[in-house]
Amino acid sequence: MRTNSSKIEFFVPLMTVLSDFSAILLSYYLAYEIRFHTSIGNYFEVTKGIPPFSGYLFIAVITLPVWFMVFQSFKMYRLNRNVFVFDELFLVTKCVTIGILLSMGIVFFYRDFPYSRLVFILLWFFTILFSMIGRYFMLKIEKTLYNKNIGVKNIAVVGTSEMALKIYDKFTRDKFAGFNVVGYFHKADVTDNQLEGKRYLGTYEDIPKKIKSLQLEKILFALPSSDHDDIYDLMQKCEGINIEFMLAPDFIETITSKLRMEEVDGIPFLKLKSLPMNIWNRFLKRSFDILVSGFILLIISPIMLLLTLLVKITSPGPVFYRQERVGLDGTKFMMLKFRSMRTDAEKSGPQMAKENDDRYSPIGLFLRKYSLDELPQFINVLKGDMSIVGPRPEREFFINQMKDSIKNYLERHRVKCGVTGWAQVNGLRGDNTSMQTRIDYDIYYIENWSLAFDIKIIFKTFREMFFSKEAF
Repeated sequence: MRTNSSKIEFFVPLMTVLSDFSAILLSYYLAYEIRFHTSIGNYFEVTKGIPPFSGYLFIAVITLPVWFMVFQSFKMYRLNRNVFVFDELFLVTKCVTIGILLSMGIVFFYRDFPYSRLVFILLWFFTILFSMIGRYFMLKIEKTLYNKNIGVKNIAVVGTSEMALKIYDKFTRDKFAGFNVVGYFHKADVTDNQLEGKRYLGTYEDIPKKIKSLQLEKILFALPSSDHDDIYDLMQKCEGINIEFMLAPDFIETITSKLRMEEVDGIPFLKLKSLPMNIWNRFLKRSFDILVSGFILLIISPIMLLLTLLVKITSPGPVFYRQERVGLDGTKFMMLKFRSMRTDAEKSGPQMAKENDDRYSPIGLFLRKYSLDELPQFINVLKGDMSIVGPRPEREFFINQMKDSIKNYLERHRVKCGVTGWAQVNGLRGDNTSMQTRIDYDIYYIENWSLAFDIKIIFKTFREMFFSKEAF
């Protein structure tokens, strides 16, 4: 069956391959020209004369299949690659480095041709640059096609659970997923719509014929464990029909860790919970925290001096606000902030900041809006109380209020708390956002940690500082 997405599944990856090939060939040419025909190349002596470009072109062409296999092995040609630019740069750099090394290995067999090492160094740089540019434009093309409903996959949701609603809304909202949610199926015929505002397609008995009439390519099951026998029955009824079945188990919601398959002595296990970081990752994160926080404190010291004077001049009382917070493994520490409220702001007891709060000092709202009150926390990072990136620390008073009512709340204490976090850069702060949603974002960060993820959050933090309207 020819599907709605068939053309884009062929066209976009093919164009990306051609873009990479063009980047490689252009990089060879520029590297050659710079090395042998510019003033830059004159700094490096040419001992065996200037070789013809045809020799480099020959190597470039015969190694193109090698480059393709390298990029393909890292899944760089699949669709829906909605990744952060730093992650993409890291993968492209890795692929290009491997491609260069393999190309140099092939060159070894052609010793009669005087290849220049500088050419390969320049080739490495230009290939990364042009490959990233090409991928940027291909990503724009892919997003444009999806936004115009071209090449999307028609999918349907089976079930009416909370997970089913989440899946329906997620893929309806996120166009870059490449899905067009046609509607949902329910076990029994419904007179009133079980998923409010969603299109009801019929019962399970209708699925085989609806697959063909609606040109469905995926069926997403979001059923309770008690209904899993129905999935087996449906798979039997759909034998011989080109359709993908995917299952979102209902128990996933109760699990904090991302699931991993692990084999122990030949027996497969599904790992439901694991340690967030091993010892080497903890060492890497701590080293990164020390280097970056030290550098940032050095750079922002004039700003901190200015803010110190402004806080002191505009509001009587101490410059810094010291407050006990709970961090890694429930350890308590004194967190530093520039004071943004009056000294009697909590005379009636602990209160969370809220919109239009009248407790702010004259400069306090400005400090909060641009997160400038958080700058002293880099001192906490340097001391080891906090990390640059992590779940935001909270007071014990509020933790005791929320730990029983918010699912997985205490899981956020499995890592050091941070100056910024995944929830915050996604606009989740203040009393107008769901605390459960914030915790879900914190757990996602913990279970998907990488140094690249930290850097991504840091870049997004700078954007939020200047463009967010959520701070108060």
